Amino acid sequence: MQTSLSDEGGGGKGTWGKLLDTDGETHIDRNDPNYDSGEEPYQLVEATVADPLDEYKKTVASIIEEYFTTDDVGQASSDLRELSSIQYHPYFIKRLVSMAMDRHDKEKEMASVLLSALYADVISPVQIQDGFYILLDSADDLAVDILDAVDILALFLARAVVDDILPPAFLTRAKKALPESSKGVLVIQTAEKSYLSAPHHAELVERRWGGSTHITVEEVKKKISGLLREYVESGDTLEACRCIRELGVSFYHHEVVKRALILGMETRTAEPLITKLLKEAAEEGIISSSQMAKGFSRLAESLDDLALDIPSAKTLFQSLVPKAISEGWLDDSFVESHGEDGEVQNGDEKMGHYKKEIVSIIHEYFLSDDIPELIQSLEDLAVPEYNPIFLKKLITLAMDRKNREKEMASVLLSALHIEIFSTEDIVNGFVLLLESAEDTALDILDASNELALFLARAVIDDVLAPLNLEEIGSRLPPNCSATETVRMARSLVSARHAGERLLRCWGGGTGWAVEDAKDKITKLLEEYESGRVVAEACQCIRDIGMPFFNHEVVKKALVMAMEKKNDSMLDLLQECFGEGLITINQMTKGFTRIKDGLDDLALDIPNAREKFSFYVEHAQEKGWLLPTFDSSVADGSH
Repeated sequence: MQTSLSDEGGGGKGTWGKLLDTDGETHIDRNDPNYDSGEEPYQLVEATVADPLDEYKKTVASIIEEYFTTDDVGQASSDLRELSSIQYHPYFIKRLVSMAMDRHDKEKEMASVLLSALYADVISPVQIQDGFYILLDSADDLAVDILDAVDILALFLARAVVDDILPPAFLTRAKKALPESSKGVLVIQTAEKSYLSAPHHAELVERRWGGSTHITVEEVKKKISGLLREYVESGDTLEACRCIRELGVSFYHHEVVKRALILGMETRTAEPLITKLLKEAAEEGIISSSQMAKGFSRLAESLDDLALDIPSAKTLFQSLVPKAISEGWLDDSFVESHGEDGEVQNGDEKMGHYKKEIVSIIHEYFLSDDIPELIQSLEDLAVPEYNPIFLKKLITLAMDRKNREKEMASVLLSALHIEIFSTEDIVNGFVLLLESAEDTALDILDASNELALFLARAVIDDVLAPLNLEEIGSRLPPNCSATETVRMARSLVSARHAGERLLRCWGGGTGWAVEDAKDKITKLLEEYESGRVVAEACQCIRDIGMPFFNHEVVKKALVMAMEKKNDSMLDLLQECFGEGLITINQMTKGFTRIKDGLDDLALDIPNAREKFSFYVEHAQEKGWLLPTFDSSVADGSH
């Protein structure tokens, strides 16, 4: 019998088949005694690639849970600092706030406290703003799960503004960026109307969640002063260290250092105890080297003021710095940024004397409210090149006081402008202020907002032109907190009803009196025009009692003369000048303001330039104007 092979040479039925036949499926019997797992065919298994953001979110969720359990700000800060994905920190803010929103007031308060502690030190100001924007953008989703999400989120937003970790300008920017119909916009509106515009809003917002864990800066300062006094009485270093640790504000230990050093200067017998405490706190790691250096730096900056109460303050400080460095509780890098003796390098003896004098002058002004006396004191010092330093000191001292002094500082700037300060002096002074803004913020919690208000108010008061804000901003490092302050000032100036709001920014006071004075000046000039009683008009100007604002009388009188084609106003100005009621500086400032606004005036009064040229010529003949007055614009040239 013949056996036939298939055409392709493969085995037929009952044969071995092809040697390397792979057409059929290979079956491996795992029960076969000769089974080898290595013979199993390879399979590609899909591996899960971890998303870094997801990993970050999981990690921070556990950090937040632990924080809500332990209430340990330092540990939470340390855990967050150790994370490598710092670019995701805005999501930490969203997660922290959204988790707290669904819990009790205690956790909401803890969340706000933690944000303040992390601000700038662990999470940058820009990331804080990004985090809150993400929160606002997701407000619609949050409202699905949390019934009163809008109100809670509005309170978090207001609290961030009050705690100075969000600038008020952020609310305006975020509102523009969000869809009008979104709940995020409603959150901002609620924060502005219900919380940030209420009387005593800062206290209201800070206490809304019971303040169970929150401690205000003022309360911290009181506790620090208390524990230091108790330590000086008892001499118990261990107890004092425990109290410092229990404050739970490691980011504010520079205040402990500063206050301890001042106490040692005030009470000479206490100095050995103070140095022992600071050395112990440094060695135990309770006060970090950066906080120690920051405390010394803050004291160095305030030595001129301190010397008024403690005449030997500078000498004591200069002897203390090398001692602290040699004993190892102050880093020797402190000397690199300060003088060999630890004192801040502030120029020659002349400047040191000037700084000491102006502190006394400003304190006297805050007590007396006597602007002419202050101007005379400055003129007696006869160092106009230091005018920018005066402005810096004036506003710095005012910022650490009540609204009355802030208002007085703004009014004083109006009086000093042209009277003895040039616009360049004012600009340079604000640049000096902004360059040291971060140091100022160590002492004054909402320094950034207050500086923005001083800048904006200066524009409203015609002390600065809006373009000066651009100039100031261009002289600062990009992306620094001071640049943000200038941006905030520009936003304040460009807002609706900015003039009225900014004149009331310190609660009314003299600022609103300035606006009121404008109305009174208009009325007295109208009455003078109809009655021509010079003596009565002069008495009305005198009764207003704002000699530093008499340039407004000059300006309004000249505009009225142009509009009514009535040159009798010049007779009134002559009488005011002759009596010394309006000074040559105020007269020059009034004419300068007209000159600067001629283009706008010419729209309503076609012959404004011609009339102004005539008035300038008349004023120069009568000796009303300073020789430095430039009349070129009056002739139509720019």
